[in-house]
Amino acid sequence: MRIQNHPILNFQHKNKVTFTFEGNKMEGYDDEPIAAALVAAGIKVLSYSRKLRRPRGFFCAIGNCSSCLMKVNGIPNVRTCVTRLTEGMVIERQ
Repeated sequence: MRIQNHPILNFQHKNKVTFTFEGNKMEGYDDEPIAAALVAAGIKVLSYSRKLRRPRGFFCAIGNCSSCLMKVNGIPNVRTCVTRLTEGMVIERQ
């Protein structure tokens, strides 16, 4: 699920890191967006709409919408599409 080759963008995957998503240990790359690591791990639903509880996924990828808001290291409303992954992060849906 991870983009390896792109005609315009250059993806430089750094060191692998481990993080926890809702109690499950996962791997991603240091300094990649949290949302990208989750999508690469097969996690498509990042949050749910407030009113109708509809699933929301990786949408704008630039921090403008609220589809990727999650709790990171106990801090709510973190925009995971622009927040970089680091070793040992604890990520949860809110």
